[in-house]
Amino acid sequence: MHLVLVGLSHKTAPVAIREKLTFPAQVQEDALNHLSRIEGIREAVIVSTCNRTEVYAVAANEDAGVDSVIGFLADYHDLDRHELARYLYIITGETVVRHLFRVVASLDSMVVGEAQILGQAKEAYEHGFNADATGRVFNKLFRQSFEVGKRVRTETAIGEAAVSISYAAVELAKKVFDTLDGRTILILGAGKMSELTAKHLVSNGVARVLVVNRTFERAREMAERFNGTAVPYERLYESIREADIVISSTAATEYVITKAELAPVAKNRTRPLFLIDIAVPRDIDPGANDLGGVFLYDIDDLNGVVESNLEERMTEAHRAEGIIDEEIAAFFAWVESMEVMPTVAAIRAKAEVIREMELEKALKRLDLSDVDRKTVEALTCAIVNKMLHGPTARLKKAATGKDAYEYMEVARALYGLEDSEDRSGPGAFRNLLNLRAREIMDRRKETEDNVGDCGA
Repeated sequence: MHLVLVGLSHKTAPVAIREKLTFPAQVQEDALNHLSRIEGIREAVIVSTCNRTEVYAVAANEDAGVDSVIGFLADYHDLDRHELARYLYIITGETVVRHLFRVVASLDSMVVGEAQILGQAKEAYEHGFNADATGRVFNKLFRQSFEVGKRVRTETAIGEAAVSISYAAVELAKKVFDTLDGRTILILGAGKMSELTAKHLVSNGVARVLVVNRTFERAREMAERFNGTAVPYERLYESIREADIVISSTAATEYVITKAELAPVAKNRTRPLFLIDIAVPRDIDPGANDLGGVFLYDIDDLNGVVESNLEERMTEAHRAEGIIDEEIAAFFAWVESMEVMPTVAAIRAKAEVIREMELEKALKRLDLSDVDRKTVEALTCAIVNKMLHGPTARLKKAATGKDAYEYMEVARALYGLEDSEDRSGPGAFRNLLNLRAREIMDRRKETEDNVGDCGA
């Protein structure tokens, strides 16, 4: 088994290159079919987002696998292979596992801690699974990566601090008000940033949305997106009286909200007024912050929040790396345990331990000659071997199939192998089981139906 990864991301390629190498959902099945038909490619998953395209593969040969994936990327998108290679990174072996876990945990994202990549990785895996391009290794690896992503988000605070301007505005609003539930917001200007900020505020409990724009039709269009109300521009200050939060982002070159005109509004209010100015040049007169009950934040204030929170996320990222180390060790322990011979040896070892213990108890109660003792021992060996011959032979046959790891997991669960392995302390049963497993592995090439050898 050779793990191979060939890809590019926002770290290695500009958007002009990344957009040429995407695999949207509608082409994934076709692309995976092409990739899977390449000789030596045994399993494959394609992760394709706006910031990265990565082809994960299980290859029969490492070097040939890398060469095949690069050729596939160039041929499928009709790109010059040598030109494309300038932007690609190549990862092999255990490092592929670490990279995938870091990607799904959002440690390799443009914005560390963003949550979207976990869902995108799940979709990528589902495409691979549905196209019959995944098998024993990737079915386990990608499913475990999703658990890594969940652990990182639940055991660290990596996704809690706001690292976008719109989220930072929500965070500041929460500091001004005890709760955003039932609040009214006024959107001044119909730009994308205003809309995104409003969207986050609404998702945090804001109940009513007013939209003011110089072009009333554009105000109406945005208001409809939030089930809000469009207000004529000349009623701006009248609308501010009704609002708790004002988000301003227009293309004006002079102040749209002035201290002088806002003063009468602020004077007659009994609740705070939160102003978010995300326009450059600024829309709101900085002097408005001097008015009682008025809290004004501009783009620099919001950027300060973002930078501070990014530092917090990087601290949490260090904790996340520790979780990834644990999960990598667990994955490779699974790889080792899921090899058919260790599993078969462990099953036989456990049966042998039980046989020896029960035989010893029985012989203590019986007065047998040496010949009779050997006869009884040979009988117990024969019974164990014949009982295990069929199941272990079928396990070996199943090991070559697509869902081999599932057979191994079920077998280990049915025989209670995980329970015995997870015990702490030098228990006699665990030590004996490990010893017998090693002995059996040393003799694993011997025939299974040799009833004279209980460890066969």
